[in-house]
Amino acid sequence: MSSKGQNEEQMTKTIEHLKVEFSKLRVGRATVSMLDGVRVDAYGSSMSLKEVAALSTPDAKTITVSAWDRGLISEIEKGILAANLGLTPMNDGKLIRVNLPPLTEDRRKDFVKQLKKMGEDAKVALRNTRRDLMEVIKSLKEKSEISEDEFRRQQDEIQKLTDQYVADVDKLVETKSADLMTL
Repeated sequence: MSSKGQNEEQMTKTIEHLKVEFSKLRVGRATVSMLDGVRVDAYGSSMSLKEVAALSTPDAKTITVSAWDRGLISEIEKGILAANLGLTPMNDGKLIRVNLPPLTEDRRKDFVKQLKKMGEDAKVALRNTRRDLMEVIKSLKEKSEISEDEFRRQQDEIQKLTDQYVADVDKLVETKSADLMTL
């Protein structure tokens, strides 16, 4: 059944999206993905930061931005500030350094709450995918295209698949939360 494969693919995409969202959180370790949403006004258009500069993390608390065109350094700095990431770029004329401030205990707890909310949102998306697939097999049963036994078997399969992906979400949230609290 092709819709099952599509729905499993949709569930996998939900997990991948959750991982991307987790990587965007500023949780103490510097990663270049923290600056993924930064847009820079360059050459008459809005471009992503990665299109105009090289990004690196020389240590766990610093991201460096090296513009390919030094004339864009001030625009890159403006773009980082405009992105409202809570980060302050430091420009030395050749390179922009973005230092991550240390996280307080309260801020870590806020991040854990945010992680749990993202996890719940992912679970809702998984359950919606399950519901859609259940509706497809229900309509097939009503049209007598599948038997009652096949209907029950596919229901069980869909539920097992959903349970597996929900467990994956729980594990991701738990791992990321533990990692965050031990930084």
